[in-house]
Amino acid sequence: MINQKTAQKWREHIKRLLREPMGALGLFLVLVVIISAVLAPVISPFGPNQISIKERLQGPGTVHWMGTDQLGRDVLARILAGGRIALWVALVSVSLALSIGLLTGSLAVYGPKWMDNFFMLIFDTMRSFPTIMFALALVTVVGPSLNTVIVVVVVTTFPVYGRMVRTQVQVIKNREFIYAAKARGAGIWRILFIHTLPNIIGPLLIIASMDIPVVITIEAGLSFLGVGVKPPTPSWGSILNDGYAYIRNTPWIVLLGGIPLIVTTLGFTFLGETLRDIFDPRLRKDL
Repeated sequence: MINQKTAQKWREHIKRLLREPMGALGLFLVLVVIISAVLAPVISPFGPNQISIKERLQGPGTVHWMGTDQLGRDVLARILAGGRIALWVALVSVSLALSIGLLTGSLAVYGPKWMDNFFMLIFDTMRSFPTIMFALALVTVVGPSLNTVIVVVVVTTFPVYGRMVRTQVQVIKNREFIYAAKARGAGIWRILFIHTLPNIIGPLLIIASMDIPVVITIEAGLSFLGVGVKPPTPSWGSILNDGYAYIRNTPWIVLLGGIPLIVTTLGFTFLGETLRDIFDPRLRKDL
């Protein structure tokens, strides 16, 4: 019976999402980005690192739909492959940051007072570092790589989730059902995972979905500066960097290379905003 109610509730949420023009458009754009990344080898017959000097800097045409770069590589193939990198970095980074934020934020509330002060100090310290400066410092030590980008995003992002979790757990901690669980002898971990987490995970997932385009932009920015993904691995940032060097003669590389960032940002933002309106009763327009 509970499963049927839950399924019916989610069907209502999906119907409401599809009825909202902004939500439907956001879902469509997100699906376009995901499907294009998954079906990249099918959409483009060229490899993202396939070099053809004879075909360098060709404009968009019937063979190369988005033209070629300075090494004759197909721009469309590199954009599609870069989408895989962007989505992978965003998924791993946001998941790790959210998990660390859940753990540290919860322990800050249910742990001793010194632990709360310690985690708050960590949150404030990590957020005080500019992302680009922290990335440059880390790259100087360990070198540029995909893992470096993930570490930069996680370290600079998890304090935000940690503070949010801490605030929400403090509110739920004084609810009657938490006192009832303690009276029945429930331990701290059972209270956190069984009683607290289900009540705070929804808003956090919505915010995490809205952070995905932010993470993708950070990855693209670091790759554009040359401190992100190593060449020749395709990245939206490195594609823009390659196109910028030839922007006077071949502007299509920059123009077409920037479209995925715009589409991804709009898609996840529209979807996240609509989901927030649906799941947060205070923001519903019909109440």
